[in-house]
Amino acid sequence: MAKQQQVLVIGGGVIGLLTAYNLASKGQQVRLLERSDLGRESSWAGGGIVSPLYPWRYSPAVTALAHWSQDFYPQLAVQLFGDTGIDPEVHTTGLYWLDLEDQAPALEWARREGRPLSQVDINAVHDAVPVLGSGYQQAIYMANVANVRNPRLVKSLKAALQALPNVHIDEQCQVTGFIRDAQRVVGVNSALGELRADQVVLCAGAWSGELLSSLGLALPVEPVKGQMILYKCAADFLSCMVLAKGRYAIPRRDGHILVGSTLEHEGFDKTPTASALDSLKTSAVELIPALADAEVVGHWAGLRPGSPEGIPYIGQVPGFDGLWLNCGHYRNGLVLAPASCQLFCDLLLGNQPIIDPQPYAPAGRIEARV
Repeated sequence: MAKQQQVLVIGGGVIGLLTAYNLASKGQQVRLLERSDLGRESSWAGGGIVSPLYPWRYSPAVTALAHWSQDFYPQLAVQLFGDTGIDPEVHTTGLYWLDLEDQAPALEWARREGRPLSQVDINAVHDAVPVLGSGYQQAIYMANVANVRNPRLVKSLKAALQALPNVHIDEQCQVTGFIRDAQRVVGVNSALGELRADQVVLCAGAWSGELLSSLGLALPVEPVKGQMILYKCAADFLSCMVLAKGRYAIPRRDGHILVGSTLEHEGFDKTPTASALDSLKTSAVELIPALADAEVVGHWAGLRPGSPEGIPYIGQVPGFDGLWLNCGHYRNGLVLAPASCQLFCDLLLGNQPIIDPQPYAPAGRIEARV
């Protein structure tokens, strides 16, 4: 067991929650600070597909985290359900990609990586997904792709943390800056005043860059707005996830169908818009015509932590002892969370890392503000 340290985790999305959970499970004393409500930002707004939307378009760095997480998610869900009685609903449905422009590279990637992605006849897709719209020409399919019901994952992680004696959670607690002792970061200034710790971990999603700028550092993480809509259908209405033209439909176990999502650079504005609603409805009906008669029971937006190539920052901030990052996951925070948070825990505690940490190291990827 590692020596017990006081660790402050800034940010209560899935990355912050799972970071806190992993550290607390290893005996660390953890205090988690969240500026609003736990998990109500990017974690709440995502679709929860346990795969990058187009995994073959990403770098090996993202792929390594994604593969580890995909393999680990089922046991994480079982563990959290057992601990809390709240099921994150990791729902393995498979995923069809329709009319891809880069289908050949996708299949080549799958062969190279040993992933079960294959070309399927479009008639077979219509047999498997009778509600699918007409006009699609070609499809590829991966059978073992799951989705996680992200609001339930947040609730489950929160309950698991609240049950641990070495965890303290402060919601509605904004962090405004860092406390330094020479070159070491020893705590934060917050709505609750000065809070000190042995280690400080920044997991603040789209807000991470703003906080780091107070130290004169430029972290290229920026908010990217995403909007989605939710329909209520019969539980057996859609058996599988489908994706075409950058838009997807995700079935939940109880018949809710999630359709998303937009990509908008609007700063920190996350107001849902009528134009996005119309665009998402058009995509929904194109994918699944019967949704024209279904009720939209939700429409919301969230801010993703956009980063170059979607490669997160995981590790210690150079020149600032005691300050760590686990942020910048862009569209794949839910996908990459188990691996990112395990890798982070390994690094902070000095354990053998699950994968090579070098591609995610902040060193060389953060610049001083000029």
